[in-house]
Amino acid sequence: MSAVVFPNYRIFTDAASDLGVSMMEGLPPVTVIPMGVNIGDEVHTFGPSGDLSISRFYALQRTGSFASTSQPSPEDCAQAFEKALAGGYDVLYLGLSSGISGTVNAARLAADEVRDRYPLRRIVCIDTLCASVGEGFLVREAARRQAGGMSLDELANWVEENKLKVCHWFTVDTFEHLKHGGRVGAVSAAVGGVLNIKPLLHVTQEGVLSVAKKPRGSKQAMRAQLEQMKHGWTPDLGKLVVIGHADNPIGAITLRDQVQEQFPDADIHTADIGAVIGAHVGPGMLALIYWGTTR
Repeated sequence: MSAVVFPNYRIFTDAASDLGVSMMEGLPPVTVIPMGVNIGDEVHTFGPSGDLSISRFYALQRTGSFASTSQPSPEDCAQAFEKALAGGYDVLYLGLSSGISGTVNAARLAADEVRDRYPLRRIVCIDTLCASVGEGFLVREAARRQAGGMSLDELANWVEENKLKVCHWFTVDTFEHLKHGGRVGAVSAAVGGVLNIKPLLHVTQEGVLSVAKKPRGSKQAMRAQLEQMKHGWTPDLGKLVVIGHADNPIGAITLRDQVQEQFPDADIHTADIGAVIGAHVGPGMLALIYWGTTR
């Protein structure tokens, strides 16, 4: 039996994509570039070959430790790209939204640095305007099309044409980590805690994380997520639905069951939200990602 041969380029992304192993079974390999995460007084690297597990990260958060993140340096990206380029592969980098991080700019600087050393190879860097499992969703769908034989140019064009059709709807359990990261004020966080508000956030057309609604209680928050999907899911683009959770497996199961009941044709995958996005939203977050019109 002959081996499967994929088009001669490699897809790269960053650790913020929360790209679960189970989602990539049978697909071309994707290289994930690690990112820095500091929690409390500890300095870590999250991603392949990193020293911080998801379980350890959330255990620390639950003790009251806040976290911060750092993007890969251009040197980190250049080193990763060079391994593919030296092996005779072109590079397609799909990076975390520029509305959230400068990660994609680091990748572009790296591309400029290494191009002269590999004049026969190509590097294409795309700002996905997506985040977390939404970014992973788009990377996975890109890998599927690479497996189907799309060339580098065809796939780059496909990503640019479709990236704003990836809908992200998040709920968070507490305002505390949003407050710590400066995304909400102290007064809003205090009032939200008293009223048991579970804010509903989304990634906008500009790739920025924004509060859309302020439902009270987890059930209302989940209902708000499902309403967005009900009004905008576009299964003719693809039936993949990703449910991401930040150390909240019971919530993920509940949301999965409700999606399955209301959208029986959905191809549902569950993924962990890792330390990069988890640093800003805290444990308990639930994400619902799908192809649609309600971004």
